[in-house]
Amino acid sequence: MDSRVDQANEMLKSFSKQKVKLIDYCTPEILEISDEHLSLKIPLNDKTKNHLESMYFGALAIGADVAAGLLAMDMANHSGLDVSLAFKSVQGEFLRRPEDDVVFSCYQGKMISEMLERSHQTGKRINEPVSVTVTCPTRDGNEPVATFSLTLSLKVVSSPAAVAVSS
Repeated sequence: MDSRVDQANEMLKSFSKQKVKLIDYCTPEILEISDEHLSLKIPLNDKTKNHLESMYFGALAIGADVAAGLLAMDMANHSGLDVSLAFKSVQGEFLRRPEDDVVFSCYQGKMISEMLERSHQTGKRINEPVSVTVTCPTRDGNEPVATFSLTLSLKVVSSPAAVAVSS
């Protein structure tokens, strides 16, 4: 496994156990991470499935939140920036029942990087929609079972340059 993937999974486990225990309950696992994208899996099990034996929409929302949010957190960490981030809105479209493990993919690393740079330069909060595609590879291949658009809201609160100036 790639060391960046290992680091991202450790960050996810720590964050979910300390800050948002509901994420930990769904046991997401980062599969891939780069400056361009993040993919993670949430298993379909007794914790995440609904009465129809498919993934509960709440677990799907958690996966979308983590895929986009963790990509932004990872990019901020690698750039040395301390960032306040949240999601201001979320829209989901459910296309078919995900009846096995689900993969969430966010391919907007470049846009998130630009958001970080704009916030760093202006000191302002930046809001942009981020897309997450949801697939169930063992049943539907690469065909989406759902799509999400989350408005990522981030603000750089400190950076290495700011710390050096204030020391």
